[in-house]
Amino acid sequence: MMQGNMGKELPVSPKIHQTDGKKTNLPWIIGTAGLCFFFYILGSLQNSSTVKLESTKVAVVRCNSNSPLDFGAHHTSVGTNDDSYAQDIVLEPCDIKYSEYTPCEDLDRSLKFDRDRLIYRERHCPTKDEKLHCLIPAPPGYKNPFPWPKSRDYAWYANVPHKELTVEKAIQNWIQYEGDKFHFPGGGTMFSNGADAYINNIKALIPLTDGYIRTALDTGCGVASWGAYLLKRDILTMSFAPRDTHEAQVQFALERGVPAIIGVMASQRLPYPARAFDMAHCSRCLIPWKDYDGIYLLEVDRVLRPGGFWILSGPPVNWKAHWKGWQRTQEDLKQEMDAIEDLAARLCWKKVVEKGDLAIWQKPWNHIECVKKHKEVLVPQICKGDDGDKAWYTKMETCITPLPKVKRKKDVAGGKISKWPARATAVPPRILAGTLPGITAESFNADTLLWAERVAYYKSSLITPLAQGRYRNIMDMNSGLGGFAAALASDNVWVMNTVSPDSKDSNLGVIFERGFIGAYQDWCEPFSTYPRTYDLIHANGIFSMYQDRCDIFDILLEMDRILRPEGAVIIRDDLEVLNKIKRMTNGFQWESKLADHESGPFNSEKILVAVKSYWVGAVESKRALDMTTS
Repeated sequence: MMQGNMGKELPVSPKIHQTDGKKTNLPWIIGTAGLCFFFYILGSLQNSSTVKLESTKVAVVRCNSNSPLDFGAHHTSVGTNDDSYAQDIVLEPCDIKYSEYTPCEDLDRSLKFDRDRLIYRERHCPTKDEKLHCLIPAPPGYKNPFPWPKSRDYAWYANVPHKELTVEKAIQNWIQYEGDKFHFPGGGTMFSNGADAYINNIKALIPLTDGYIRTALDTGCGVASWGAYLLKRDILTMSFAPRDTHEAQVQFALERGVPAIIGVMASQRLPYPARAFDMAHCSRCLIPWKDYDGIYLLEVDRVLRPGGFWILSGPPVNWKAHWKGWQRTQEDLKQEMDAIEDLAARLCWKKVVEKGDLAIWQKPWNHIECVKKHKEVLVPQICKGDDGDKAWYTKMETCITPLPKVKRKKDVAGGKISKWPARATAVPPRILAGTLPGITAESFNADTLLWAERVAYYKSSLITPLAQGRYRNIMDMNSGLGGFAAALASDNVWVMNTVSPDSKDSNLGVIFERGFIGAYQDWCEPFSTYPRTYDLIHANGIFSMYQDRCDIFDILLEMDRILRPEGAVIIRDDLEVLNKIKRMTNGFQWESKLADHESGPFNSEKILVAVKSYWVGAVESKRALDMTTS
């Protein structure tokens, strides 16, 4: 079934069964109804509250209240003495030591797991008894991030109070500390002249600006400067790195307004479908590509689109020029490079070019020749019966994920994708191929129009800051076919689309084919990100979906963890569900209001709009005090 359909419509009026005895009352009934309708319209005109941005204060259209929501950036403590909290549940702040808590990548818990192949850095989520039931505090002095595009280059020190990288990567210009803020000059380990110049070097070798390449994957991303500077070229990068290999690197990326996620290449597949990315990149990412039977390059092959590019810079590329600086022997580096070349050839990749510090390969457009080749080559074989899109707690395989079959050598496996920006609304190949039961080109187009209407309603009548640059990082918790992200494609935002791994249909593959990024996510578990990394969260039908699977209170706690202070939430669901949610949010220091469905008040589906209050953790130790004054 296609996700994201409109809620069930209630009839405008019940059918009236008239009798002779009731006919005499008909004029009275009509007159009374007319008066009611007149006063309803009059009251609506007097009390309606389309969103107005005065300073940063925002009102919402609502069903049951005349008081406005306040999206203002106040940066002062907010009390929790409201009597309404006592009606249900009161949540206390967590200790300040949890201000950067990442539940499934908790450093203490990770030490219990195998260190081989960095398995201990994979997702290991807390058990029910280990879960925190308190509100994650922001660090003292926390401020709203700089608006985009200034945030690409600057972040407040108080928001991510870590200077380690400014020392460790000082000569590489990753990050610099300047008074009360950080500066990101665009440097990197291999970006001696900055990320912009590095990307221009790539552009000279493969087409970066003709719309062919839209989605990219950066493995071991650092502070994600590669992805940050690709954005102005209309390329959307999913950057990832493990938790704290270098202190707070993914947190810095998200603070900059650049897409990123905590992740590692270890034993499990990356949480993306097959054929997701147009380009993958490793710049001294320290992944042992030649080891473990080439399993990590096989995983890159799985998520790389037919005809997609893999870019490698750093050891062992150009080893003849750098072997002394890398403090490795020429023999060792040559052996590593030869092994990567051999593995890429066995994957049927074509070496496009090696120039200077860059080496680029291209994945084949289909597997016709590759199948013939692997009848003679023993390893790696093409996987048999493998579901390439399955990627939630799924072990990596040492075989090649098969591409969809084609008839001719020049055909693109899985279908040809439109260039960006037409790609955002063009019918994706997976739908044209009929691989998603019940979803047709017509229903896809209808879904695209539906979400354009809904987002227009959000902007004009619910939350005008969405149209005026107030938000940058957006989470869509139940993305369906990606219509919400498509409706925001021309805005200065990016959307992390998430799809349930239990979905029978590969909707996430469709989202990538549209030129957007996302990940599989079971919301009974926390998301792989730091606290306070999303400005706005959109939840369409999430609580109806999960209410019989896990405690929806835990989902709300996770939403609060990843939402910035003074960030916003939009929840669409049936009124009965939203009433439950609204009562729970009373204890979250959220201010929330109910709004009507965009089709009007007679729809059983409603919209809950909420704002997270600004508050920070208490300084209760000398360490925390030093953190705020250093």
